[in-house]
Amino acid sequence: MNTKKPNIIFILSDDQGMWSMGCAGNKEIITPNLDRLASEGMLFDNFFCASPVCSPARASLLTGRIPSQHGVHDWLRNDNKKQEDIEYLSGMKAYTDVLAENGYICGLSGKWHLGNSAKPQKSFSHWFAHKSGGGPYYNAPLYKDGVLYNEPRYVTDVITDDALEFIDENAGKQPFYLTACYTAPHSPWVNNHPKEYTDLYKDCPFDSIPKEKEHPDSIYLTKEVAKDLRSNLIGYFAAVTAMDANIGRIIDKVESLGIREDTLIVFTSDNGFSCGHHGFWGKGNGTFPINMYDSSVKVPFIASQPGIIPENKVCDALVSAYDFMPTLLNYVGIEDYEDETLPGRSFAAALKGLDFEQDDKIIVLDEYGPNRMIRNKEFKYIKRYPYGPDEMYDLINDPDEKNNLLLKDSHDELAAELRYELEAWFSKYVNPEIDGAKEAVYGSGQINLAGLWSKGEVSHSCDDYIKESPNYKPFKVK
Repeated sequence: MNTKKPNIIFILSDDQGMWSMGCAGNKEIITPNLDRLASEGMLFDNFFCASPVCSPARASLLTGRIPSQHGVHDWLRNDNKKQEDIEYLSGMKAYTDVLAENGYICGLSGKWHLGNSAKPQKSFSHWFAHKSGGGPYYNAPLYKDGVLYNEPRYVTDVITDDALEFIDENAGKQPFYLTACYTAPHSPWVNNHPKEYTDLYKDCPFDSIPKEKEHPDSIYLTKEVAKDLRSNLIGYFAAVTAMDANIGRIIDKVESLGIREDTLIVFTSDNGFSCGHHGFWGKGNGTFPINMYDSSVKVPFIASQPGIIPENKVCDALVSAYDFMPTLLNYVGIEDYEDETLPGRSFAAALKGLDFEQDDKIIVLDEYGPNRMIRNKEFKYIKRYPYGPDEMYDLINDPDEKNNLLLKDSHDELAAELRYELEAWFSKYVNPEIDGAKEAVYGSGQINLAGLWSKGEVSHSCDDYIKESPNYKPFKVK
């Protein structure tokens, strides 16, 4: 068995639902390299993001903190220079800091979206960062060597090219950590992807996408997509397949250098996504009030290192993005890093094929501003502050989350138990200075530090499409 510290390649997609991979059962989407990675490693059936929107989800992956500990509660806007320059994770330790302290060289290729994208942060010595959180796939704004420019080529290819250069430069010298952060398959989907990939879906019936009436809480994106639903589906699927082809390039590079067995490859997404699931397009902020459907909070997670991680295995344990930091550090043998203020628990034993038993009451918890979720294998409870509606679903008998049990009086006792567990858990970990339950998060972007950290300035935006929603109410903490 290989006892060296492995290289680490962490591949992060953007807005990708668990449903959008062949290895997860979708027979229409073309993902041969993700399927290959799963066959050479372990696929997790129940991996959950910490928040169903990009920036807080990414911050939780990187720091092991929940949003109410790191203060990133919504996707980060950079409409002006002041917003662009905010370094949201300043003073917080990331797992890349710990890796660097233990001999790793760390490189970033692609999306950062955690503030001040021009500046290398968190011990990254290689920094090739997207300026924003999304945008066009051609002429994307990127920082290279500290200089902002617009890249004319297809950005998914460009991120991969940079990642391959980093691997070539560092393979065999010292253990390396590379994060390849794609903007795919985030919008835009129409007229933004190479014809070689969109042509693959020109005759696709898209039977893998549920045909449902529009969700009553859907907002602008669903209505925009409905104007040309088929083109948007083709674009989303093509974006995934183009990214998959580039992931294949990374795997091939590692194999050609003879370091595949020395390299842990992890693939996941920042948050889930619905392409018509539940009758809307989007993630947590695809509806208002913000939703916590499994299509929004459950994401792909695949890990592979031949000789260490068992091949072609599926793990059904409920694990979360806030578990990733302790898991990764434990996996590579950094066992002296502990922080009892963090909620995550290592599942490295599962990755190594060892006994990994979870308590019958094991739970995962999510938050998106004043919206919180608790979930086990049987039930999901969603609490909205300061006003509802709250929701509860029987996941065994109603896996598609159609029937809100809180509309029936017979479930008051179970709801009270889950609500108590949720509030007790959050009270243990929340930093009251940046408590998401007190944040006016509408899903239209964060523009400043949160809570008391903002020094009295406004922290979150509220776009007109939210104010025009029949569900809109001015946020007032009770």
